[in-house]
Amino acid sequence: MRIEIDKDLCCGAGTCTLVAPDVFDQDDEDGTVILLDAAPGDEHRSAVEEAALRCPMAVITLS
Repeated sequence: MRIEIDKDLCCGAGTCTLVAPDVFDQDDEDGTVILLDAAPGDEHRSAVEEAALRCPMAVITLS
């Protein structure tokens, strides 16, 4: 699995960090997403998929 984010569209809701904290974090300045691991292992797959589905701005793309 490969993750890409569109940080310019991120509204800083933080859902991704709550669902998959090992993969996503938030910028202390503006609250936007920080991708910690662009290619996480299979143990993170379900959490990352849930984070992508719950993102209100749909900034997370999985491939």
